[in-house]
Amino acid sequence: MSEEISPAHSDRGRPIEGANADATRETLLELDSVTRRFDTEAAVDQLSLSVREGELLTLLGPSGCGKTTTLRLLAGLERPDSGTIRVRNEVVAGEDRFVTPEDRNIGLIFQDFALFPHLSVAANVAYGIQDRPDDAIDRRVEELLDLVGLSAYGDHSPDSLSGGQRQRVALARSLAPEPDVLLLDEPFSNLDVGLRTEMREEVRRILKAADVTAISVTHDQEEALSISDRVGVMHDGRLEQVGRPEAVFQNPASRFVAHFLGHAGFVTGRREDGAVSTVLGSIDRGRLVGYDPAMDGSTIDVLVRPDDLGISDDDATGADGRIIHRQYTGPSFVYRIELETGAVVHAQVNHVDRFEVGQAVTVDLTADHPLAWFPRD
Repeated sequence: MSEEISPAHSDRGRPIEGANADATRETLLELDSVTRRFDTEAAVDQLSLSVREGELLTLLGPSGCGKTTTLRLLAGLERPDSGTIRVRNEVVAGEDRFVTPEDRNIGLIFQDFALFPHLSVAANVAYGIQDRPDDAIDRRVEELLDLVGLSAYGDHSPDSLSGGQRQRVALARSLAPEPDVLLLDEPFSNLDVGLRTEMREEVRRILKAADVTAISVTHDQEEALSISDRVGVMHDGRLEQVGRPEAVFQNPASRFVAHFLGHAGFVTGRREDGAVSTVLGSIDRGRLVGYDPAMDGSTIDVLVRPDDLGISDDDATGADGRIIHRQYTGPSFVYRIELETGAVVHAQVNHVDRFEVGQAVTVDLTADHPLAWFPRD
């Protein structure tokens, strides 16, 4: 069985940092070559993944990539056509076994929170633990309302709460039965933009305080990178890469991952004498991830992101490129620049440094970290 589809090596044949979860904790959940088809299309295709106890993993990808189907397979709402799913080493879905959702001890938080409007906040939290003695229910509800910061709202109706408060009630209700795994389906999509950052931090705090293993799915790159212990990027039903957020962002295993995680520009260069010669100047091999001298003479594409580049005025014929688009973000401008080679890159500069669309500029490589690269197609 595959421990991870990270992969341990990228399509460049170099190690991907951060491929494994914290090895000091036990593996709680495993998917081994799981496939789910709808008619002739594989929504999830040979997916293998392991999640360790107490970990917060986010599956990230565009609509239709298979991330929500994966969540439904874990919850028991879909049955795999092949492959095996294990929780605490017990098979919950496989060739000869399928455990129903109610018997999996897996919690699920829906996008709309699905609270019961006719029940109080406390009754919503207590809904899944009615088989316990009354005093045990009361203690658990009190404990969870305190954890989510809603101790004073037990007798309130969910309809009287804000979106962020309703999300915390849904989280408390899902945690009440002490699930082995908690699944979150686009957990912040129904919140106002201004509330999302606050609630991302709050949900992570609550999950860590409860020491629960959680898997979230989203198409929001910022959300995935900010909340997760690890991120798994999915594309066409397959897991392209898994790793720590910073490792996946800085050293993507494929061009798809590079593009999906933010503005990705590529500068072509030829490797010679321990350096790569590009339109932006020579890049020493020490500034490239996993440089192999045996590949000297080959042509590669170096990945540059907006914060890797700086630009300056240049009205002379020696300008590197020309600005073709400008995006104002508040603290900064992000400029799209067409280089003289025809390649397009992005540069992020302070909002006080304004350039005009159509302006010729000099582009400088300012990155102070190793740069990822790909063989030239």
